[in-house]
Amino acid sequence: MSGLGVSVVICVYTADRWEDILAAVSSVRAQSRPALETLLVVDHNPALLERLAKEYKEYQDGGEVRVLANAGPRGLSAGRNTGIAASRGEIIAFLDDDAVAERDWLRHFAEGYADPRVMAVGGRTVPVWASGRRPAWFPEEFDWVVGCTYRGLPPGRVRVRNVLGGNASFRRTAFDAAGGFATGIGRDGDKRPLGCEETELCIRLSRARPDAVLLIDDRAVIHHRVPEAREHFRYFRTRAYAEGLSKALVARSVGAQRGLESERRYSTRVLPAGVARGLRDALLARPGGAGRAGAIVAGVLTAAGGYAVGSVRARRGGATFSVARIAQTPRSGRTGQTRRSGGTGQDEGGRTA
Repeated sequence: MSGLGVSVVICVYTADRWEDILAAVSSVRAQSRPALETLLVVDHNPALLERLAKEYKEYQDGGEVRVLANAGPRGLSAGRNTGIAASRGEIIAFLDDDAVAERDWLRHFAEGYADPRVMAVGGRTVPVWASGRRPAWFPEEFDWVVGCTYRGLPPGRVRVRNVLGGNASFRRTAFDAAGGFATGIGRDGDKRPLGCEETELCIRLSRARPDAVLLIDDRAVIHHRVPEAREHFRYFRTRAYAEGLSKALVARSVGAQRGLESERRYSTRVLPAGVARGLRDALLARPGGAGRAGAIVAGVLTAAGGYAVGSVRARRGGATFSVARIAQTPRSGRTGQTRRSGGTGQDEGGRTA
């Protein structure tokens, strides 16, 4: 296992996160199991690209830190695909640009690949609230709203349907089998906070490789900064609605049975238990109990509304995405990058395949 090199991809898009980006890179360079390389992929921001290239100039020559421009359309998925294509490692790990990894993050990831069937290993993402503490009304069951591990995920190292994209790793052969991240489904800078691109990829991977094992190891920990703007109910509601839109695209691509498999358990077991806990805390006069119960109900209804709207759009053909077929760049030993149509039956130009 020690012979497998790990490349770390960090996608960035704004200089507003400058200090966060530097901290993320520093946390990778301080790993107990060193990364083969860190790739900073800049999303259509020439000024930030130039600034980062200057910042890491002394490390680029040796390949320790490489700064690249997103070679695809604007957005997180294309940025990740650019990083995959340019990377040299047999394992590719992804870290959010506003997160820092604990020292043994990559070591725990690498241990999971001792089993050759393992195609992906994810970790645990802990929120770091800008205000210094979790808002009393914010339910742990909805920590996915701020990109973090939520209540309801099983503890330990366990098999899962999908990993969470901001703290995840994949075997390179996973992308050979299933293609890259779908563009048109995930985040695009500061626009509506869509998601689910890693869910769609993982389901597609499991279809392409039925023997594939996907794991989450909660010892692989990162700490994710939650800005003040995301501590408010307005963002909570916006993100829940966007999740519904994204889930509709995933269900359209892979079918509702697989696309909503985990969500059914979450909605029928985890969330009702969270509402009951909140109401109990309210009766015991504990802070935020009623607010948490209300937020769970509101989050479910808002996400359901987004799903309904997204389903209608998908049926009418107004919401599409496409999947990249990844081929490594010349530096990595292979050339070229071709595209294939995604689950919507359209190619990169939006034409029917």
